[in-house]
Amino acid sequence: MTAIHELGALELWKLLHARELSAVQVAEHFLDRIARLDAANAFVHVDAGLALERARAADAAEDRTGIIHGLPFADKDLTPRAGQPASMGSRALEGAIAEVTHPLAQVLDAGGGVVLGRTAAPEFGFAGYTRSALHGATTLPGRPDLHAGGSSGGAAAAVAQGLLPFAPGSDGGGSIRIPAATCGLVGLKPTRGRIPAQSGVGQVGGLTTAGAIARSVIDVALLTDALIGRVNGRTPHGLSLRSPEHDDGSLLAAAMRGQGRFRIAVMTGGTPWDASDDIRIAPEAEDAVAATVRALEALGHEVGEVALPDASGDLGVPGVAGYPAAFTDLWRGGAATIPIPREQRHLLEPLARWIIDTSDELTAGGLARAQLWATEYERRVIAAFSPWDAVLTPTTALTPRPLDWYPAGDGEADFRAQVLHTPHTSFVNLTGLPAISLPVHQMAPPPEGEGLPMGVQLIGRPGEEGTLLAIGRQLERRIPWTQRVVDRMRA
Repeated sequence: MTAIHELGALELWKLLHARELSAVQVAEHFLDRIARLDAANAFVHVDAGLALERARAADAAEDRTGIIHGLPFADKDLTPRAGQPASMGSRALEGAIAEVTHPLAQVLDAGGGVVLGRTAAPEFGFAGYTRSALHGATTLPGRPDLHAGGSSGGAAAAVAQGLLPFAPGSDGGGSIRIPAATCGLVGLKPTRGRIPAQSGVGQVGGLTTAGAIARSVIDVALLTDALIGRVNGRTPHGLSLRSPEHDDGSLLAAAMRGQGRFRIAVMTGGTPWDASDDIRIAPEAEDAVAATVRALEALGHEVGEVALPDASGDLGVPGVAGYPAAFTDLWRGGAATIPIPREQRHLLEPLARWIIDTSDELTAGGLARAQLWATEYERRVIAAFSPWDAVLTPTTALTPRPLDWYPAGDGEADFRAQVLHTPHTSFVNLTGLPAISLPVHQMAPPPEGEGLPMGVQLIGRPGEEGTLLAIGRQLERRIPWTQRVVDRMRA
């Protein structure tokens, strides 16, 4: 008999809906696994009492139409929930307890989900890996010498260990796609404006949106629909960008159909960081892209190339030296909103301190120019990519990183190391486009290789997550990545 944790989220939902499993059974199973098997340090807080209370309520409910009714999930440690720890991975907020619940947690509660606890994130989510002085490092399951990626590293490590069927995350520069690729999972960053509770709209730079991590494309679609907060299959009017290509607007329906023939371009022309950093694309990343191209062509899709628009100039905005300067200023602009008094900054880790300290140097004019540059670059990228249904890149330029890869004592050097690892992800946030990471490739097992996953990123048109999910589902039928995760759980 298949163990509960080996079932996909949609399979679990069907069994819960048919009352063949109870929400209490499911919650107890995952709570037991978390207590015994979280070797990767995925969770920073578990609330078994709250979980079982929610599970009992789910079992007692007559109405089981909630899109994730009875399914367990966990909040990312950056998402406040009233009465729960609210340190955001920082010693400066150690011991803080949230007074209000974030709308993102509210919408998952309303969808019938059963919250088990909180998954690890780096301090304020600033890093593309998951390590903090408060909670330690979250590692790649089965490889305690390697980072799990970040900033939604706890979410990905939890799913990869079979501690959750899926997990919400947030993505401001790759923070869903990076850990998904590292842990051999699927991760979707939706279009800016797609998730009402954390849409990116109204933020400095509009960079961060909520999204989903799971073993399969179908389960990612299911959780994304829950994050959107659909009512009777429809998005609440006026709260979220609608998907134009599917009449019912359901991303799960698009993923389950998995139909269509599409025009897909491999991105050429380097990365937006080439002017500031010595970007090297590892052979393993190139192999992942090549394997994806072969699979896409075998499926009957048209595959071509598209050049990334040049990101090195001022684009008509004097005072902006190109993408690295514009993105970094927008990143600092977001950091300027974090309420850490100057006298407490000695408690911050070097990366957070460097970002927040340098945000003090931003002027209103400088931030406005960075936003104008970003708007112009967004226009150019969307125009260049628009003839294509999806654009293909590696998710990470390098293989999963050793624990000592990111300098521990130098914030700026840490930032630069992150750029070298993940130069393809942040421009998708800056342009507001949807993107999905798919674990299409697995390196050769020892002694020839490390046997680790490598992901690719598909970037879509605004609002066309359904297309990315359809392509991903077709690849998933051909490449057994879901079974790989289950096999690793059993090992």
